[in-house]
Amino acid sequence: MSTKTPLSNLETAAFCNQMAMILKSGISSLEGLGILEEDSQNENERSLLKAMREKMEETGFFYEAVESANVFPDYLLHMVKLGEETGTLDEVMDSLSTHYTREDNLARTIKSALTYPLIMIAMMLVVILILITKVMPIFHQVFTQLGQEMSGFSLGILKAGEGLSRYASVFIAIAAVFVILAFYLTRTKNGKSLLRKAGYHLAFSRNIYEKTAACRFADGMALTLRSGMSPEQGIHLAGNLVENEQFRKKLDACQSKLDEGMDLSEAFKEADIFTGVYAKMASIAGKAGVMDEVMSQIAAEYEDDVDNQITSIIAGLEPTLVIVLSVIVGAILFSVMLPLLGIMAGL
Repeated sequence: MSTKTPLSNLETAAFCNQMAMILKSGISSLEGLGILEEDSQNENERSLLKAMREKMEETGFFYEAVESANVFPDYLLHMVKLGEETGTLDEVMDSLSTHYTREDNLARTIKSALTYPLIMIAMMLVVILILITKVMPIFHQVFTQLGQEMSGFSLGILKAGEGLSRYASVFIAIAAVFVILAFYLTRTKNGKSLLRKAGYHLAFSRNIYEKTAACRFADGMALTLRSGMSPEQGIHLAGNLVENEQFRKKLDACQSKLDEGMDLSEAFKEADIFTGVYAKMASIAGKAGVMDEVMSQIAAEYEDDVDNQITSIIAGLEPTLVIVLSVIVGAILFSVMLPLLGIMAGL
């Protein structure tokens, strides 16, 4: 663990797993931090745990200690606060360990699946750049020597290559700006928030965002209901886990319907909190009195659904890239080869 940068999903999962085992064995969270500090073999990790232990001794709250470390994700902070308030901190830490292990596995899957397509894209872009900046001028010279001129698509490609060569520094600067923008959108908190808002306007990403929000909400509701809290309190606390503004509006509508005396499962359905089979599961759970158990099941189902959807998108990306880039390269080559063959045949 590092005191300078946020923890990775794997490091976060390891911390949650260790704390879950400690809490389930009957040891307090304060003592647990002390045990982890003593067992630590890394100086940075030991310093972090020491600061957390001292903060908890000062405030008496595990949430305060975790928040003060400033290395844990917001979702974990909200869940820890929820678990501490409901007396289910051991269950929360256990569920967080599972969650961040899945997040790490998913990140590895995405990274592994994207590595080959990205390498392929880079190589194909290099090939295309060489074609339009180096090869096309050679073909132009051949056409000139044969007393012909390029026309149509091949001439446009030639002019584009000449423009790239002439203003190479400008295009390099533009590429650098895009790299910096990509880093900002994927590595900073404000950038990720902006990316989420932009992604919400796309159908496939909006669906993933909504399912992720529903997953987090269901997970939080399961913990609050299991601890004996009322649905109104549960919606308020579990709603803090949700970053999706559109989903928060649904929660506000659900809260209003509960205030009017509507049943919890009906309020979920009317406010469109859950859809399809999940709405039916919530309805049956409300009648059977096992809402907390079903909420846990719904959260797990949503998480698996999101994982499968992302994996399927990535799986379809590779052949699409191959087709698109192959068509581009083929079009460039055919635009000069076919006229050239026609000229050679007429000689």
